[in-house]
Amino acid sequence: MAFLIVLAALCFLMFAAYRGYSVILFAPIAALGAVLLTEPALVAPMFTGLFMDKMVGFLKLYFPVFMLGAVFGKLIELSGFSKAIVAATIGLVGRSRAILSIVLVCALLTYGGVSLFVVVFAVYPFAAELFRASNIPKRLIPGTIALGAFTFTMDSLPGTPQIQNIIPTAFFGTNAWAAPWLGTIGAVFILIVGLAYLESRRRKAAAAGEGYGDNLLNEPAPFKYAKLAHPLVALLPLVLVGVCNKLFTDLIPRVYGATQSFLPSVVGEAKPVVQEVSKIAAIWAVEGALLVGILCVLAFAWKPVIRQFADGSKVAVGGALLASMNTASEYGFGAVIAALPGFKLVADALHTIPNPLVNEAVTVTALAGITGSASGGMGIALAAMADTFIANAHAAGIPLEVMHRVAAMASGGMDTLPHNGAVITLLAVTGLTHRQSYKDIFAITVIKTLAVLVVIATYYLTGMV
Repeated sequence: MAFLIVLAALCFLMFAAYRGYSVILFAPIAALGAVLLTEPALVAPMFTGLFMDKMVGFLKLYFPVFMLGAVFGKLIELSGFSKAIVAATIGLVGRSRAILSIVLVCALLTYGGVSLFVVVFAVYPFAAELFRASNIPKRLIPGTIALGAFTFTMDSLPGTPQIQNIIPTAFFGTNAWAAPWLGTIGAVFILIVGLAYLESRRRKAAAAGEGYGDNLLNEPAPFKYAKLAHPLVALLPLVLVGVCNKLFTDLIPRVYGATQSFLPSVVGEAKPVVQEVSKIAAIWAVEGALLVGILCVLAFAWKPVIRQFADGSKVAVGGALLASMNTASEYGFGAVIAALPGFKLVADALHTIPNPLVNEAVTVTALAGITGSASGGMGIALAAMADTFIANAHAAGIPLEVMHRVAAMASGGMDTLPHNGAVITLLAVTGLTHRQSYKDIFAITVIKTLAVLVVIATYYLTGMV
């Protein structure tokens, strides 16, 4: 019965998300409903002492990353830099390679620090124009954008500033550049196999005589390439984010040491505030890098940005609040579920998987799939089982950098089930339905999940990190 209660809570939250209801509202309802059926007297204490505590703790650590990433992405859009990057990529790769062009643009923007939600809005108009000109079915656009933005640059490539690559740093004491060779191998596998799949779908449609399509929804107006910034100028903020992220990752521990403490200036006796720098250095590095990127955009595109900055920044901050609150609510939900007797049965069942890396990968991707969120599912898994994962890694002699990379990549696998927020947003923006385009998104998801097994096998065969 305890297990069924936990399963019912997870299914209820998945159903609510699939139907489009707010996770911020229904995550506590699902969690506390499970507590009510298990131990009614603990509903209020669990809500205040565990759900809210974990939710606020998540926001305390990661909201600045969400906010700065959203603002940076918005400024890239307002400055016209995203259009310049797209135009340059198309000129370099060629209009005949529309799928490759869009994948590269999405990858460049995502790896440069632009939120994947922002990438969807920024790239879709250009994808529609390219696919229309090349007579490629519009229904392939979501799968193409998913490959470029939701996969290898989100959590596989070392140094990516996306939140899925940052969350493990607080649990494993690693940084965003953990296991660089394994991450790169996984990224190359995803890119090659994903492009091969999408190209096979394009050829099959062409052989059947299928074109772009008629009577489609949300069709953007044709884009005109006029008065664009130089491509190198447009790329500079993205390059700076990547470079500064690496520099700050190395520099911050040297400057601050292992811990920092200070006495707040308050009336009466104050306890010193102690900050463990090793657990927060990677997050500080990403925040600092995004700030540098923002300042760079302002320096090179002050006039076009400042005219729309007030409205644009409000939209960006609003989006960051919604995204971070959704994830934080799922994080609180996971903490409550993990405290129930039924979850121990699940954890014990997962413990029967003897291999530490496979155990971690299955646990993370399963919970990411259930919640429909890579960051939310990984947060749930690591909050509940990070100590176990670390102990198993030490016992098997596995570096925590490998645990970081496997957890990050596994989170971006089965998270893209139909109720995933990014999937729903992507289909809404492109004016397509699950029936039209979800098959290709799911195929990319399967490829992404297989890449985790490739990385694990590579580690055991070569010892490469």
